[in-house]
Amino acid sequence: MPHHHEFYIDSQWVAPAGQNVIDVIDPATEETVATIAAGEAADVERAVAAARRAFASYGQTRREERLDLLTKIIAVYRRRSDELAEAISTEMGAPLAFARERHVPAGLGHLQRTVEVLKTYEFDEAVNETLITREPIGVCGLITPWNWPLNQIACKVGPALAAGCTMVLKPSEVAPLSALIFTEILHEAGVPAGVFNLVNGDGPHVGQALASHQDVDMISFTGSTRAGTLVAKAAADTVKRVHQELGGKSPNILLDDADVEAAVTHGARACFANSGQSCNAPTRLLVPFDRQDQAVAIARRIAEETVVGNPRSASTTIGPVVSELQFARIQSLIEAGIAEGATLVTGGLGRPAGFDRGYYVRPTVFANVRNDMSIAREEIFGPVLSILPYKGEEDAIRIANETVYGLSSYVTSGDPERARRVARRIRAGMVHLNGARGDNAAAFGGYKRSGNGREWGRFGFEEFLETKSMFGYLAQSH
Repeated sequence: MPHHHEFYIDSQWVAPAGQNVIDVIDPATEETVATIAAGEAADVERAVAAARRAFASYGQTRREERLDLLTKIIAVYRRRSDELAEAISTEMGAPLAFARERHVPAGLGHLQRTVEVLKTYEFDEAVNETLITREPIGVCGLITPWNWPLNQIACKVGPALAAGCTMVLKPSEVAPLSALIFTEILHEAGVPAGVFNLVNGDGPHVGQALASHQDVDMISFTGSTRAGTLVAKAAADTVKRVHQELGGKSPNILLDDADVEAAVTHGARACFANSGQSCNAPTRLLVPFDRQDQAVAIARRIAEETVVGNPRSASTTIGPVVSELQFARIQSLIEAGIAEGATLVTGGLGRPAGFDRGYYVRPTVFANVRNDMSIAREEIFGPVLSILPYKGEEDAIRIANETVYGLSSYVTSGDPERARRVARRIRAGMVHLNGARGDNAAAFGGYKRSGNGREWGRFGFEEFLETKSMFGYLAQSH
């Protein structure tokens, strides 16, 4: 692609202020496949100024104009779907089939859902003689991660455009290639000058400059809880809105009347999918003590059936994890699990057999895990499943809630009413009952250190709106 060493500002591809570059590494080969320009504060300044100028007009556009723009974006996105899938597979190691079937459609789905929300959204509401109206918040800084690149870009950019906001996007410097294509899509679709801007770079230089900028009205950040804390601190002095979708350590409770075979199969596959690199992955499997052996045997089988391999191979189930840093962190946590006394069922340290290069991790299952162990407390972000036995329903709920995180959770029971009752007691922003899939019309987000605010559907759209009360607006004139 021709724009690796440029930024997109004010509808133009422009040279960066500095000369620094960042290598983009293919995690399957550990080889550099591209370099991108590394932004700095001066680039952010230029992009924010463009967004601020554009907001004066774009913030006043009609619903129909924004619907037309989003419809054009969707059309171009569809046409370039294969390129997007190739980029994601290369930059973050997703199997090509998984990139085509899950990653690319996830982004498209958010754009389509945004259109549906915008078509019918009521911006004005009458309260006595007061008109309550909802207006775009203004200039938004969007900081997105590498694990679901298009999903996270689309579920921020789509609602921001629909709300009438202007924005500066800083995608992950680890997986920036799909973001460059996405930017080309927006340009071709005719996004007005300054409405959408892209500056590549790292957190300390670009992310920090965005979060602390006095002309940025909102920061929407997805990433680790550690990085989210830094973003919030940087944003505090300007009292801007801070929207965060952070880490998770999601419990998956199998109640004693659950179909263990089906539930463990589903849960283990969900844990390993995307090489375990999903913030809402069901990584803590809670099972009754007397069913642990059965659950362990099933989880072992699923782990050993999971084919770790080249993302370009049709037989591959999961590819590598995204980077050397992630690989090393996962290895250290597997080592901690062994050292702290968990039972290693399968997998473990090192690459799978046959690999001496690439950030490939063995699908790993631990049993007899206690909730005070590192592998039960820390977000591993790799294909590692921890099985925690419990004594009774109350104990399961206690263990599930005994975490600093509260993003997602899972409950399986043969009695739907029992599953509903337990779901209401889980301190998390989302609960999947009996294997139910997520719904992009619902609210995505968490409690506690998993962040604040919500994404997806109407709930994500409303994060980009301010509420104004106009008293006496509806009073009869005399």
